[in-house]
Amino acid sequence: MSLAIMGAGAFGTALAISLARNGPVMLWARDEKSAVAMQQHRENARRLPGCPLPDAITVVHDAREITASIVLLAVPMQGLRGFVTDHARTLEHKTLVACCKGMELSTGLGPVSVISETLPLVTAALLTGPSFAADIARGLPTALTLACADDSVGKTLQQSLSTPNLRLYRTTDTVGAELGGALKNVIAIASGVAIGAGLGDSARAAVMTRGFAEMNRLAAVIGAEPATMSGLSGFGDLALTCTSEHSRNYCLGLALGRGLEFSQSTTVEGAATARAVHALAERRALDLPITAAVAGILDHRLDVTTAMSALLSRPLKEE
Repeated sequence: MSLAIMGAGAFGTALAISLARNGPVMLWARDEKSAVAMQQHRENARRLPGCPLPDAITVVHDAREITASIVLLAVPMQGLRGFVTDHARTLEHKTLVACCKGMELSTGLGPVSVISETLPLVTAALLTGPSFAADIARGLPTALTLACADDSVGKTLQQSLSTPNLRLYRTTDTVGAELGGALKNVIAIASGVAIGAGLGDSARAAVMTRGFAEMNRLAAVIGAEPATMSGLSGFGDLALTCTSEHSRNYCLGLALGRGLEFSQSTTVEGAATARAVHALAERRALDLPITAAVAGILDHRLDVTTAMSALLSRPLKEE
């Protein structure tokens, strides 16, 4: 089946490079000059330098050229609704695969839910799990979750999007896959704060473990399947994002823990997600202390020392 990727950032470009091993791929870039440069020089020099674009990739700027039946949307979570709305005529009647992670700040919805609400007639899916763009582009192996409520469509997508270095596992639990990809970013910020503040690897392990408990607590409330949280889109992505400086969310936490400035131009999905999940938890009267602490630090209602002291002084209980 024909494939296109809309969004020529690092991750969108990396997916295009991997998928081009299977056949022709169209890669859409928002900026016309960038699209022309990538097509001519066969490299995304700004976002993914040193990773040549295979001949099977065609880079375009005009969305009207997107005629593929499967379109991967590699755009930031907080801009997804506007993007889908702006390109509704291009995207209608296609199978759309979101490649972003997080919760919409204004609604608390995940990417599949946002797409389905915006374009009710399309089939929406989610590609998520432990993956860094540079690894994918270099052909290094990873395994990802392909979530689609329609399992017959999911099987088709699984076959179409698997490559020699991308192994896809299928689920119909889109809610769980959305939640795992969103919350792991919040816990990654907290893990970075712990290391940045000099609290050590043991503290980070504790944050990850209790953060995973928060992920499961919220999953149970909103109807996600527990097995999904233990899979690639949950635990797998959590393990990667909380331990690597290639993670923007973890690096934001490092900066916060060290009291340093962090580039405002860098997209960090976990910041908005922390606020959205904290608001959701308050509406549901759900206790998510690590998420609350991250939201408080980001909104300057808490400093790192106060937040960590509050977490450590919570009442003792069974695990």
